[in-house]
Amino acid sequence: MLDVAPSSFVLLSAFAKIVCEPGWKWQKREKPMANYDLFYVWSGEGELELNGASYEVGPGSCFLFRPGDFTSATHNPQRPLVLTYIHFDVNGSTAFVPNRYRVLDETVDFEYMLSRYVRLFLVKTFAAEEEARLLLNQMMIHLLRADREPALEKKASNQLTEAIHEIANYIRQHPGVPHRVEDLAMRAQLSPRYFSIKFKEFIGQSVQTYMIRTRIERAQHLLAHAGMNVTEVADALGYRDIFFFSRQFKQYTGRNPSEIR
Repeated sequence: MLDVAPSSFVLLSAFAKIVCEPGWKWQKREKPMANYDLFYVWSGEGELELNGASYEVGPGSCFLFRPGDFTSATHNPQRPLVLTYIHFDVNGSTAFVPNRYRVLDETVDFEYMLSRYVRLFLVKTFAAEEEARLLLNQMMIHLLRADREPALEKKASNQLTEAIHEIANYIRQHPGVPHRVEDLAMRAQLSPRYFSIKFKEFIGQSVQTYMIRTRIERAQHLLAHAGMNVTEVADALGYRDIFFFSRQFKQYTGRNPSEIR
């Protein structure tokens, strides 16, 4: 729901975090869902039917029911569901609506937003409705990201993804350092070969290309804004040969460094 403003969310009074009783069941609806319902399972196990399709539910199961949906659910009395539900509407039409179902792997941020939403209305919190609309907007963005995340990145461990991006950020913060792939791989606790493969997979460029582009981007900034001449910039970024620097600069930018200066 990225094409609607937070103010377009219509807050409804039906929301809570509950521990379902052992005999709980969600009866099959005779009439379709009248509004949106964000339905998230914290713990427990059960089964939910949505528009004729059955889903096993457990920790991290997250549904966004839409107006017109038919739903029903049961759970294991020995492992009752703990869930949050939030009903809401949206003024106007929207083209970007999260999928009806997914299982969230990373739940900390999303669960914080769910808890915050419910807590806002337990006491008379100042500007509760305004913040609640912002939280709903954030949660919809969170779900859209989870739905659109490339399959390859979903399979990769979050630790690996974070490690690679941390290295990329480290390179960008230190463009003048003559980084060795072996040292960067050691920093990520990976073998040089595996590190190089994953770096290109996640960043979209080889390590060497990324290092050069980062250095040239920094050179452009220094030439344009720092009052440094070509020799000073080349020296600051670790180039021992100013002619090699100029040649590489033109190769990546199409211009001589003196033109930027």
